[in-house]
Amino acid sequence: MQFDQVAFSLYNEMQLSSKGLKYEVFRKALTGYYNLKHEGYLSDKPVLTMVDFTKSSSKKRLWVIDIENKEVLHHTYVAHGRNSGVEFAENFSNDNKSFMSSIGFYVTQDIYRGKHGLSLRLDGVDEGFNTNALDRCIVIHGAEYANPSIIEQTGRLGRSLGCPALPMEEHQEIINTVKGNTALYIHAADNSYTSDYLDHATAMAELVQESSEKMPASTDTSI
Repeated sequence: MQFDQVAFSLYNEMQLSSKGLKYEVFRKALTGYYNLKHEGYLSDKPVLTMVDFTKSSSKKRLWVIDIENKEVLHHTYVAHGRNSGVEFAENFSNDNKSFMSSIGFYVTQDIYRGKHGLSLRLDGVDEGFNTNALDRCIVIHGAEYANPSIIEQTGRLGRSLGCPALPMEEHQEIINTVKGNTALYIHAADNSYTSDYLDHATAMAELVQESSEKMPASTDTSI
């Protein structure tokens, strides 16, 4: 079986289309998830977070899923950097003080309390696209400007300095769900984007290995 078949089957089983998640975004995110697992970046927590910056900030464009239990855990709004665009995120940067969002794969780190309250550090792993995330203090945090009430006033969310900021009433629960070495994929319409973690063969090999480890041991005692 090809990896695309596995991904498409899971996408349909979880009814992710009804949640507004494009298959293209899910397929790439799932490929990266298994590549990152293969490289030993991730914990045993079967959690994958996806952001689709091709969508308007007035739409829910962040999903957190449990791959093992095939559940959508969270689906909500997320803000982009103020220099990335107004309603849509169209420009991206890995540079300090660019005040733009960065795209690609991240691994969540530890939580801390800063000026935005409970926050979650992100380690970018795509060279040239997001590897300065820790130095730039790109973190998941809550923000009043990311609340849906702002959309009612302006037609879009407010914007961050580059962080994927979440609604205040949801950020703590989401942070506690995804903390501790889980995968995050931020997708955008950027033809220059490439990643070492989009290898389907590696993803399929990791998936097969994971499946074999979860198979119950044989109880056949016949000789």
